Amino acid sequence: MNIMQASAASAEVARRRTFAVISHPDAGKTTLTEKFLLFGGAIQLAGEVKAKKNRISTRSDWMAIERQRGISVVTSVMTFEYGGYVFNLLDTPGHADFSEDTYRTLTAVDSAIMVIDAAKGIEARTRKLFEVCRLRDIPIVTFINKMDRETRDPFDLLDEIEKTLALDVTPMTWPVGRGRSFAATYDLARNTLRGLDSQQTPAQLSGPDDPAIAGLLPADEIKPFQEEVLLAREASKPFDLTSFREGHLTPVFWGSALKNYGVRDLINGLGSYAPSPRSQQAQSRMVEASEPKMSGFVFKIQANMDPNHRDRIAFLRVCSGKLQRGMKAKLVRTGKPMSLSAPQFFFAQDRALADEAYAGDVVGIPNHGILRIGDTLTEGEDLVFRGVPSFAPEILRRIKLQDAMKAKKLREALQQMAEEGVVQLFLPYDGSNAMVGVVGALQLDVLAERLQVEYGLPIAYETPRFSVCRWISSDDPQELDRFIEANRSGMAHDLDKAPVFLAGSQFLLQYEQERWPKIDFADVKDYQKHV
Repeated sequence: MNIMQASAASAEVARRRTFAVISHPDAGKTTLTEKFLLFGGAIQLAGEVKAKKNRISTRSDWMAIERQRGISVVTSVMTFEYGGYVFNLLDTPGHADFSEDTYRTLTAVDSAIMVIDAAKGIEARTRKLFEVCRLRDIPIVTFINKMDRETRDPFDLLDEIEKTLALDVTPMTWPVGRGRSFAATYDLARNTLRGLDSQQTPAQLSGPDDPAIAGLLPADEIKPFQEEVLLAREASKPFDLTSFREGHLTPVFWGSALKNYGVRDLINGLGSYAPSPRSQQAQSRMVEASEPKMSGFVFKIQANMDPNHRDRIAFLRVCSGKLQRGMKAKLVRTGKPMSLSAPQFFFAQDRALADEAYAGDVVGIPNHGILRIGDTLTEGEDLVFRGVPSFAPEILRRIKLQDAMKAKKLREALQQMAEEGVVQLFLPYDGSNAMVGVVGALQLDVLAERLQVEYGLPIAYETPRFSVCRWISSDDPQELDRFIEANRSGMAHDLDKAPVFLAGSQFLLQYEQERWPKIDFADVKDYQKHV
């Protein structure tokens, strides 16, 4: 790269914002995602989540089961441009049963938007996802949604964020009215007022007592609004960019995604404050986004996005350098080169060929089972990116096939679903039927539906005698062999051929742990193999 190319590349990296949206189910996350895409011109008509008959259904939810139940169960990736920035939005499943997919997605982002329901405040799932973000020091912007309905007191909500999540809060805007009288958002620092999001430039006011406010609110709400604004300014910490980027402070925006209030303030704030792509920790060293050589890791695989073509897309987060269509990259796990002939950008279901992508971008790489979750692609260096984990499942089920003649097809289908991360696959040493492991029961519904729809394989589940599983390893290979031999009826191996011990209960697992002190029983496994 010459100096001009290097500065052009760093300018491209600087305008990237790669973020996830996290929330409890039903807080309005998918609706917010749609509004972002509308700003980016990626879709012309935002579909309502509960699709009415004559309206388009949600663009980011494309699986049949998502449309039937009105929930997101897979992570969708969307790239759009707005205000001079390139946004890579990773929409995560809100449902707790898909927390592993969400966890993996959060390894690929540089910031997050936390959506909170103005009536319910912080809910269990939001808190859990927040903790994952905190582990990685991901800066969080807060959006308090549904201000057009009955809400809690705004100061109560700010207080709850501060106390529950141990985060400093700085309100950037303030709601003008609440519930039925909610009419606009007021920028506390700039004294500007924005009604609907279609209003591109907000109106400049003299202050909270400007006559323009009086025209929006019922007479009895004008004085309380002015007092709230003064209190919000006096009592809140001033916004500190460093504190925000270190994950200690969250700027707060108010609005209603469904009714088109406050979303433009939010996306403007994200562009201004969220960090450009951060450096990523690899096993051997820290990889800077500004490095000239391309590197990236696969955090998600999605099969059959287009059922007609049996396609299989690996989602790659570019960590450094420039990915160009047609280039050859080294797949570090196998050491073999791989041609990137058709990398793609996504707008929910629609996609476009990516001629080039920079650090922070998320591109889809079509492949036939070569790429796996956690794989690293580089321009030659043996890097392995850390932190795309697999968790021990909480539910185990044996697969019962209704047509024995299709056993081989089932094996292939399960292998693909496991590589995609839909379920974990365990093949018992004794040759009995394959077992699948999941974090939540809804994953079993998704697996059964997809096997039926995509592969024509109707299946049933049987509950095995096992309920707990752990990956086993030991510094003493002979001891490991002895353990496997002694427990052969409770042994299986996973997709990577790693040995897995299956126990009937937590008590039996503890009993074996005490009997075999030299064996390590792990409930989290790093996807990556050591180089």
